[in-house]
Amino acid sequence: MTVVATPPAPKLELPPLKLGPLTVDTPVILAPMAGITNSAFRRLCREYGGGMYVAEMVTSRALVERTPESLRIISHDDDEKVRSVQLYGVDPVTVGAAVRMLVEEDRADHIDLNFGCPVPKVTRRGGGSALPWKIDLFTSIVQTAVKEASKGNVPLTIKMRKGIDEDHLTYLDAGRIARDAGVAAVALHGRTAAQFYSGQADWSAIARLREALPDIPVLGNGDIWSAEDAVRMVRETGVDGVVVGRGCQGRPWLFGDLQAAFEGSDTRHKPNLQQVAEGVYRHAELMVETFGDEGKALREIRKHMAWYFKGYVVGGELRTRLALVTSLEVLRNTLAELDQDSPYPGVDAEGPRGRAGSPKKPALPKDWLESRALNAEQSQDIAAAELDVSGG
Repeated sequence: MTVVATPPAPKLELPPLKLGPLTVDTPVILAPMAGITNSAFRRLCREYGGGMYVAEMVTSRALVERTPESLRIISHDDDEKVRSVQLYGVDPVTVGAAVRMLVEEDRADHIDLNFGCPVPKVTRRGGGSALPWKIDLFTSIVQTAVKEASKGNVPLTIKMRKGIDEDHLTYLDAGRIARDAGVAAVALHGRTAAQFYSGQADWSAIARLREALPDIPVLGNGDIWSAEDAVRMVRETGVDGVVVGRGCQGRPWLFGDLQAAFEGSDTRHKPNLQQVAEGVYRHAELMVETFGDEGKALREIRKHMAWYFKGYVVGGELRTRLALVTSLEVLRNTLAELDQDSPYPGVDAEGPRGRAGSPKKPALPKDWLESRALNAEQSQDIAAAELDVSGG
């Protein structure tokens, strides 16, 4: 991997991140992403830099019911220093049972609750970024989860968005409620559910939350595409660490850049096409190891191709074939056709990746915004509202 120097920057005086009994030396968190942050991708990221790497979001109901897929999602490599799991749920009883299972069976060292997912299949059931609007429900879930996690001295954190839309912001209330319930940290994505991933993340909201919660760690998320973005977020908002999601898609080496930046180093990874190809193949091999099924692993790796080769000189026909690979042999032979000497393309390989979507009215349960308390009908619906698969 080509590593080059960039203009030197003063070292950030940012201490290790403390989450209960855990110490994260490099205060960087890999955000859970469905279908992305499986054990293969987490290992790949760990090979480049330090931080804490969160597994894909898993629904509480699926975990309590011990579905094979939910148990796969929460599986960790033996050498993962911190086994981090993110739960999604809308029913306090079910969320509490899932946390209890993780703690009693020693399946996690850190648990995060998802209150930030904006996808319609989650919000229309009152979950994800829609849930903090209902103060009583949010409070009950967080209090129950913290109580169960504390029995095993497992730190519990929450990740959330600013709110449903600009007229229905929830992050300050939710942050204070979570702090008072005893969470170890709060992470804020500086967008509303209505924004999805479009537009710019509002870092000023992250700064306001940091100011409102001086007594617990606050983490910032949104629009961190480079190590320089992370440094700028810390300096502008005062957060205790950063959460990186889409910025590392197709760029697992970003975690090496982040560690270097937080240590005051000016080295950055600038891979040529051969080095990217080697990374893709390494990722595919790890996926085969993770799934134990070469066909499934190669189908899973296809979604990563556009991210890995963003900005590089790769012909359309070759890109199409890379997105249809069926085996490691086919992948190896196809990658060999790339111009191995093609250099790092600079800014064209950086910046936003993945689908940002467009602003839209969030899908919500009936009459959800009429009150910040659940009505009788909504209370009945919540008990049966949990999904039986992992979320987005």
